[in-house]
Amino acid sequence: MMHALKGVRHMTSSMKQAVSELSVPVPWGKISGKAWGPENGHPVLCLHGWSDNCGTFNTLIPLLPKECRYVAVDLPGHGRSSHRLPGILYKFISYVMDVRRVIDAMQWTKFSIIGHSMGGNIGGMFSAVFPEMVNALILLDSYGFIPTDVKETPDVIRKGMNQMLEYEKKEEDKKRVYTFDKAVERLLAANQTLTEQSAKILLERGLVQVEGGVIFSRDFRINLKNVVRISLEQTLEMQSRIKASVLLILAEDGFEKAIEQHQKTFASPVLQAYRNKNHTIVTVPGDHHIHLNTPEVIAPLVSDFLQNKVLCHQAKVSESPTSKL
Repeated sequence: MMHALKGVRHMTSSMKQAVSELSVPVPWGKISGKAWGPENGHPVLCLHGWSDNCGTFNTLIPLLPKECRYVAVDLPGHGRSSHRLPGILYKFISYVMDVRRVIDAMQWTKFSIIGHSMGGNIGGMFSAVFPEMVNALILLDSYGFIPTDVKETPDVIRKGMNQMLEYEKKEEDKKRVYTFDKAVERLLAANQTLTEQSAKILLERGLVQVEGGVIFSRDFRINLKNVVRISLEQTLEMQSRIKASVLLILAEDGFEKAIEQHQKTFASPVLQAYRNKNHTIVTVPGDHHIHLNTPEVIAPLVSDFLQNKVLCHQAKVSESPTSKL
């Protein structure tokens, strides 16, 4: 319901553009986020990658078509959104349900998705499960799915469960307190595809002030193995259900270099399945966070795709003569 959304408008000096903070109530707390653009604009949901937050779109969205209403959310356990309840594992399929909660709260029936990395995988699965709701899917350094060898699934489940049990034994351990500068150093050391400026952007929502300094706001459980996996066969079936136009923007020094070797063997059939349906795949120079570090590289590709696949069609519909009967 629209009345369930709580928003505060503010201006950011880096973007020179009005942004609305929003909060969607969920059974365990809230999903926080930000919105850009006119409320009656074409709706675009922006989903960030693992361990990031919705600030990852701060530099890209101001370069995209102004006719759109962009909503970027902090996925549960990230940024300013609530952590999941104790004893709950973080799973891709749960994030898909979270997206549906957000969409229902905003009363969107048809929208587009921009997803980076893990956010692209969530967007891919949502577009397969609810194909009638998504008219365009833009994947930023993401394949939309990460298949797992069925022979490895039992070991992955075992590892994830063992990690969770070990975490729960240490749950009372206090989080480490940093100065802001040390927090920036920590994030840069853990993620070498970020520039210092990009790290600082993510930390605007990724830190919580406490006595003596700051702590990271993300839930440590997001680091544990995802125990719910899909096979290549399931992936290809999911892909076949997608009705949206799809744009994949892959970075030359990005996602593919970071994934495990066994996952790379699945890349070819997944990409070929997109090509077989005449979807668009583009490779650009840059790294995994190209959309945040150097958004001007991919902004024209994203803008043209939205314009040609969504906005121009809507314009034609609005210009169509209506019956006077």
